Amino acid sequence: MQEVIIKPKQNIKQTQGAGFVRIIGGQWRGRKLPVPVSEDLRPTGDRIRETLFNWLQFEWEGSQWLDVFAGSGALSFEALSRGASEVVMLEKSSLVAKQLQANKQLLAAQGATVINVDSQVWLANNAQQKAFDGVFLDPPFRDADLDSWLKLLINNGWLKPNAWLYIEQPKERVVSLPYLRQYRQQQSGGVSFGLWQFRTPENELHS
Repeated sequence: MQEVIIKPKQNIKQTQGAGFVRIIGGQWRGRKLPVPVSEDLRPTGDRIRETLFNWLQFEWEGSQWLDVFAGSGALSFEALSRGASEVVMLEKSSLVAKQLQANKQLLAAQGATVINVDSQVWLANNAQQKAFDGVFLDPPFRDADLDSWLKLLINNGWLKPNAWLYIEQPKERVVSLPYLRQYRQQQSGGVSFGLWQFRTPENELHS
């Protein structure tokens, strides 16, 4: 898997006044990371992240994750801060990918890989290249076809047996696909967020 190296400029003007995300736990607890202004960029809030990372508090150490819509990188860098060994961050916007690369360098986050690419194209063309312990799936809310993303992840072998799948979506959407078992789900305002586990028939027989 080849990382797309994007060297940040000394001063990334697009981030001025755009805001920050704060890492809330682990080795980088309290660190603030710049977030640029970009369409559809919607960082996962502190309270939602706190809930998610508490749900999986014993699962992070040494785990490998795929962030399909990396955006601000809040989920990815939080996972690395708490002990994940690797997070692959896919991001379509070149501006946002530049900031992710700059934040990786700021933290010296060796386990982070930033790839500036259309996620759907990358997932379709790199089938079974690697399976992950978990996937962050937080698409733009205007992307209504959530099932197509889930089918792509399942059918192309991106999930290890018993892999975790974190999904953040508008609260009116429903996840209902074979092999996905709901573990936790909550709502915050108009956002529904939850954890599912990938369970093949073989998994079910040995559970």
